Amino acid sequence: MSDAAFQKMYRQEYIAGFEKRQALSRHTVTTEVDIKGNEAIFLVADSGDADAVTRGLNGRIPGRPDNLNQFTCTLTEWHDKPERTDFNIYASQGDGRRIMQEGSQGVMNRKFDKDIHSALDAATQTKTMTQTNQGTFLADVLDIVVTLSENNANEDFDNIFALITPAFRANLQTLKQFSSVDWVRTHAAFENVSKSRAFNWNGINWIVDSALTGVGTATSTCYVYNKKAIGHACDMDRITTRVGYDEEDAYSWARTSAYLGSKLLQNSGVIKVTHNDTSIINTVG
Repeated sequence: MSDAAFQKMYRQEYIAGFEKRQALSRHTVTTEVDIKGNEAIFLVADSGDADAVTRGLNGRIPGRPDNLNQFTCTLTEWHDKPERTDFNIYASQGDGRRIMQEGSQGVMNRKFDKDIHSALDAATQTKTMTQTNQGTFLADVLDIVVTLSENNANEDFDNIFALITPAFRANLQTLKQFSSVDWVRTHAAFENVSKSRAFNWNGINWIVDSALTGVGTATSTCYVYNKKAIGHACDMDRITTRVGYDEEDAYSWARTSAYLGSKLLQNSGVIKVTHNDTSIINTVG
């Protein structure tokens, strides 16, 4: 006796595919939302490493100007607009309009990060990690911190961030100084990190970003930097997420649009790090 004719059952709630949807770096840079035209101007002000002076022979205290530098960030418009025909939405599994809208927002969030990555990539200070053993890797990490200190770029530890690849974090986890309670108070090495994928160690807020250039290769690019070294501008009033329906051609659409731009403000506050993602340090011995 043959089996009965079976009916196919489809799950209407869709399962999101694996892709980066969250903007990880916007909170790690100096943001500006007051836009004039298509430009945002950042002012970097300091004393120019001035020395204190004594009163002159004429009895007056010598004056000096502040060291003021303006950096212009030009905004560019970016859009993402998926479209699906009426029949496609009717015949397809899942909530097609919701899939389009959430997918489009994810595309724009990735653009925020890519734009900030481009500004970080304009920095000229570089460091190539030595991964022959735990000692050399730790020494390189400490050297990065020393360099920022020598540049007076790490006075406020709350403002020091690192964007690293998953393999870089794996190498950090091999260090006893990272995972042992003899060195750290929390078991940060293997506990769940926050939604922003950030964890704090050695005065740096580390963020694992799988979208960094060269991730998974022998020459991946990571960044360690001070928040004040990068400016990011976005016209928040013009960020739009729209959904609509075209009756003439019977198709639905979702659009996400933003005007944004990023700019390197202080080269001394950024270190570009080359890491070999294909080499994880052997912890044996």
